Amino acid sequence: MSAYGNQVKAYIERYQSEIGGDGLLDPHAVAEWAYRNGLHKPSVRTVVDAIASDVSQYFREEYRTDENGQRYRAKHAVRFKKGDRTMSLWADMDDEKAPRSHFVKSFGQRRQQIVGDCFQLKTDVDVYNGKNQDKDPIQVPLNFTLDVEELQLPLKGKKAA
Repeated sequence: MSAYGNQVKAYIERYQSEIGGDGLLDPHAVAEWAYRNGLHKPSVRTVVDAIASDVSQYFREEYRTDENGQRYRAKHAVRFKKGDRTMSLWADMDDEKAPRSHFVKSFGQRRQQIVGDCFQLKTDVDVYNGKNQDKDPIQVPLNFTLDVEELQLPLKGKKAA
């Protein structure tokens, strides 16, 4: 873990010991507490990163509906390393100047994120089940074919109004 990560870990532990609570942690409450107690002083870069995060969130949440009634996410990111920083470039599906190669890479990266999430979910479930062998094991199927088909059902035969 980085020095920054260790700093964050330390004030999270201090927050837990001072505030107590029910075992549930709200990152915003922890951040506000750390800021008010002088444990975290944001740099200009931190502020810019926070604003950029808001911009990216807006991009992620921009949906449109096509002529067939399909709701789609309009903007897609490709993540890449530049030096020691990970960066994202976004493109709009309706922008004719945006290269196809961007979307190929973006969709591939999103698929890999889903695979990684599924791998971690499976690991977490396996560990939980291993720690709770006296209970019925939690089963989490990872084949999403029927789920996706079911979500597509309302779209079949519908046209945009």
